Amino acid sequence: MQFAALIGGVLCLGTVLLDAFQTIILPRRPRGRFRVTRFFYLLTWMPWVAVTRRISSRRARETMYSIYGPLSLILLLVLWAVMLVSGFALLYYSMGSPFVDQMGSGFSRLRTDLYVSGTTLFTLGLGDVLPRSLHARELLVLESGMGLGFVALVIGYLPVFYGAFSRREVNIALLDARAGSPPTATELLRRHSFEGGAEALGKLFEEWERWAAELLESHLSYPNLCYYRSQHDNQSWLSALTAILDTCALQISSIRGPAARQAQLTFAIARHALVDLSQVFSQKPCKPLEERLPTEVFQSMCSQLSTAGVNLCGDAASSVRLEELRGLYEPYAWALGQHLRMDLPPWVPAPRAKDSWQTVARLHSQAQNVPPGVLEIQDIQVSDQAVSTRLHDEEHHHF
Repeated sequence: MQFAALIGGVLCLGTVLLDAFQTIILPRRPRGRFRVTRFFYLLTWMPWVAVTRRISSRRARETMYSIYGPLSLILLLVLWAVMLVSGFALLYYSMGSPFVDQMGSGFSRLRTDLYVSGTTLFTLGLGDVLPRSLHARELLVLESGMGLGFVALVIGYLPVFYGAFSRREVNIALLDARAGSPPTATELLRRHSFEGGAEALGKLFEEWERWAAELLESHLSYPNLCYYRSQHDNQSWLSALTAILDTCALQISSIRGPAARQAQLTFAIARHALVDLSQVFSQKPCKPLEERLPTEVFQSMCSQLSTAGVNLCGDAASSVRLEELRGLYEPYAWALGQHLRMDLPPWVPAPRAKDSWQTVARLHSQAQNVPPGVLEIQDIQVSDQAVSTRLHDEEHHHF
């Protein structure tokens, strides 16, 4: 019995230490299927999804999904702590429970070992149970040092983790005014159809190339970041990444302009991030159940872009090229979306769709009892030509 406790304690400690090292310290995706973190998310995410999808309200469902990310991180840390306490308790038990317990000999030896292990790991130092062998003292010192290291590791881990989350969300929030909510390729290109918009679009692609590289680095190191939702229900890192891929694919295949080269670079790193993250969750690429860009939607998109002044190629081969590019990333995006329960963005915005900042302004005006028409921000349409004319007039008046 004591030998089995020794083997169990060693395996328990070795497993949790290796898993914590791979999850927190190792700066690359860990290999191996038998990992505590992997099994933890497999055993908790799917039951969470099964319960959450029964909720009829979409807002309530998104709230439940958003709770899972932070809650799972706390529960994972608790699981590691419980495994450490249990592992050392089994080692003490294999040594014959070498402690003097003031509560008497009738107290369970294993419960005493668990108590000693817990107070030592969390450095309480109560002193009501004393070791009676040198090996027990040495093991107590080792466990107390490991407890201090565990606390320090958690304290250092959380700022890095949430720092990566904050950096991810900045560009997603900025995309709201540039591509709508949810972001769409049509709206992004339409809002960059002003004079000088091609250069601005190229700079935007460059920013998102760096964003995709940072996403690849941070989310491969900390895959549980993928479960963290954005602040608004109609935004997510997956929809933003897919919308940028849609825009790059459309730019490469169907639009003439100087931003095409940068679109190719952004497309490459964004697809790389998407494919690698789908492999982290062992999600095989699959064809979407519904066509994201049917013929009538494609024609509507081309019509809207042409009306906005976007220089489309106009040849029949452009749709074929776009279809080939879509096949390189859409199956992976769909697989990830199905697993994480995140919707992919449409290609064309819904009629009279409002951006998140416009919706917030509207609700704020209603809460303040502002009369209709005084703060109708969502109805304000300021053309780029009017802005340019006003700036030109102000500059002329200044001189």
